[in-house]
Amino acid sequence: MKRIWGLILIICLLSCDKERTNRNPFLQEIGFQFELNLNLPLYSPLTNSGSSIYVGNTQVGTRGAFVTNTGFDVFRVFEASCPNHAPNECSTMTLNGIVATCSCEDFEYSTITGQLLNNPDDGTRYFDMLEYRASFNGSNLVIISN
Repeated sequence: MKRIWGLILIICLLSCDKERTNRNPFLQEIGFQFELNLNLPLYSPLTNSGSSIYVGNTQVGTRGAFVTNTGFDVFRVFEASCPNHAPNECSTMTLNGIVATCSCEDFEYSTITGQLLNNPDDGTRYFDMLEYRASFNGSNLVIISN
């Protein structure tokens, strides 16, 4: 029995990944909490599945956030600053439907998945959008940083 536990322990130790999570070097993860009341006209588009809005409040993220209702009371929230370069004058992305576009390089991102849609095939590592946690309770959506 001791041999089995010893073998399990060795397998567990060898299977641990020594590399840390690959953090985005361009975006700083800041602490914040922000609440959206979906009964307010400003946020009412989020009552429809598939709708996205830009929240440009200075208390949300680095450059604001994109909030998308993906259906069944599930919301995805992503940082509005382009994740593939440091924040600058052109890094705040614009929203067109469910696609966010960075005017610096014309990178396009899905506000449903956060993925880069037009990933260049040049061997460079590109980052997807930084996601924030969101919880929905009745008519209030609470956005919390990671």
